Amino acid sequence: MKTQKLTLYIFIALVLGIFVGWKFPEIGAKMHILAQVFLNMIKMIIAPLLFSVVVTGIASHGNINSLGKLGAKTIFYFAAATSLALIIGLSVGIIFKPGEGFPDLASQNMIDTASNMAAQNSHDSFGAMLVNLFPTSIINAMSYGNLLQIVVFSIFFALAICAAGEKAKPVLDCLSSLSEIMFKFTQIVMNFAPLGVFGAIAYTIAESGLGIMLNYAKIIGALYFALFLFLFVILNIACRIVGISVLSFLRAIREPALLAFTTATSEAALPQAMKIMENFGVSKNIVGFVMPTGYTFNLDGSTLYLALAMLFSLQISDIHLPPLQIAIIMGTLMLTSKGIAGVPRVALVILAGTLSGFGYSLLGVAILLGIDHFLDMGRTTVNLIGNCAATVVISKWENEFNYTKMAKFNMQYAKKIKSKSFPVYKDEMLSQIPIEEHSNLGFAENKEG
Repeated sequence: MKTQKLTLYIFIALVLGIFVGWKFPEIGAKMHILAQVFLNMIKMIIAPLLFSVVVTGIASHGNINSLGKLGAKTIFYFAAATSLALIIGLSVGIIFKPGEGFPDLASQNMIDTASNMAAQNSHDSFGAMLVNLFPTSIINAMSYGNLLQIVVFSIFFALAICAAGEKAKPVLDCLSSLSEIMFKFTQIVMNFAPLGVFGAIAYTIAESGLGIMLNYAKIIGALYFALFLFLFVILNIACRIVGISVLSFLRAIREPALLAFTTATSEAALPQAMKIMENFGVSKNIVGFVMPTGYTFNLDGSTLYLALAMLFSLQISDIHLPPLQIAIIMGTLMLTSKGIAGVPRVALVILAGTLSGFGYSLLGVAILLGIDHFLDMGRTTVNLIGNCAATVVISKWENEFNYTKMAKFNMQYAKKIKSKSFPVYKDEMLSQIPIEEHSNLGFAENKEG
């Protein structure tokens, strides 16, 4: 299924899912099967894809010393991006005060669920989090979809290939072929995305109803405003650093972003996003390292949501804390949110555990349970876009961003839509790459330009 058509079909599936869930809730409630089948198909791709891409990316790079520098730069960027998300979430929460005067919509069942979430403490300490980085079995890590453990094993495997030298070349060639096969596999699975989107949206609307959006309008509006504000800031900074157009970047990732939004699952968009960023000009080794690592350490949307949701919960209980106490709580949220990607309703689990740990009411968590899927759609999309932006910035930082490849990617997009503005793209792309490489872009092949 071609990219343009797939995007259209996903959007149509989104609209149909809303309609079916709203008008025919009995049918919509049964559509979660379609979403689950699609997500299972995506999950069966991720482990072999990550393993092959990370290993080939690092091993083919050949320079082991550069891996340490890449890791340090990546962690620095992640810390800066998540800190910005935290500040924006706090600021919006303080200005909009979404929890003040909020009606008590939580049932006893919701409160009980929130209490159970508070008990799901994935990391009792920093030491436990550190131990969890290293898998006892790569098969076990793959079966449970632990992305970070797969990445750690893949890094060590790649280093061993580099150390083995020429003798390991057959293994490297085999894994290179495997990565190409898995990307083709991804393209096949993506043909089923519209069905998965339809099932996910129809089920969500059937279970929650559209009316719930009105009751929660203030917190939903505050969160999405904060998410858009963060994207505006981070994308402008990232694209200015790299020297590319924000619109060009957004065009590139529109499809995986739409998929992440409609399914509220970052895993669904990961394989496609990795391939797109590589085609967009980011080097393969950086895509293979930064993207999966970012899914654990660079959850910008989730971090922003946690900051806003924490203030929402305190405001509902009419609790007013001094700035120092708020800073301590936010620092705790940032630390406890690392390394537990993949846990169902992970943001609410972290929020409940933190509130309980500081002795505060879980009423806010119970109230947010009713709209968690709608909130998750936004924060998951921002998580994805934030990690795509990270690959671009770090690739530029490493002097490995390929502007010629990006220009060809944009020209292919312009040709597909037969845009009348293609000459503008042409001039824009020419200004971003070395003059001696202009002849490699194939402008002569374009009769319209």
